[in-house]
Amino acid sequence: MNNPFTQFLLDLMGQLDYVAIFWLMAAESSILPVPSEVVMIPAGYLVAQGSLDLGGVVLASSMGSLFGSLASYALALWLGRPLLLRFGRYVWVTAAHLQEAELFVQRHGEISVFVGRFIPGVRHLISMPAGLVRMRLSPFCLYTALGATLWNLLLLILGYLLREQQAWLEQRLSWVVAGALLFAGGVLLFYIVLRRKKA
Repeated sequence: MNNPFTQFLLDLMGQLDYVAIFWLMAAESSILPVPSEVVMIPAGYLVAQGSLDLGGVVLASSMGSLFGSLASYALALWLGRPLLLRFGRYVWVTAAHLQEAELFVQRHGEISVFVGRFIPGVRHLISMPAGLVRMRLSPFCLYTALGATLWNLLLLILGYLLREQQAWLEQRLSWVVAGALLFAGGVLLFYIVLRRKKA
């Protein structure tokens, strides 16, 4: 069941179309409680109906994801860890969650921003440790845009299939999500092996 804030934003999406998708995905990529699944899957359904254009949805969602990620990056960069934890608790940013995301970035470097987009729990917070460690902005934007676009496309495809293949999708949704996680893990493994060879 969606919380009232998420439901309000979903109702808004039906009125504003691409503008709402942009802001919903910006919120999802920052610290607000907006799961990308409840935005992009319905958007894919609307694309299948012909109510929305695929290119417009991809552009709006990717730009929104990048905008929200940059906002979180800047927030962490300007506030620092102590103030971020002090005020973050009001929007469900806990010390444990932030520490987990920080360790992920420290272990895997810039590619973690890409891989983190596919991992639940890390996806929403990955931009903050990137800001805290002052990751270079150009690779941050590149990996964020690539990861967010691939994740958004996956959810769009699910929503598109939902219109014609609802029963099939419901039975195999866990497989699709597991496939996305395996893909992200494979990218991370390739990167680790590549770094060790260079070392």
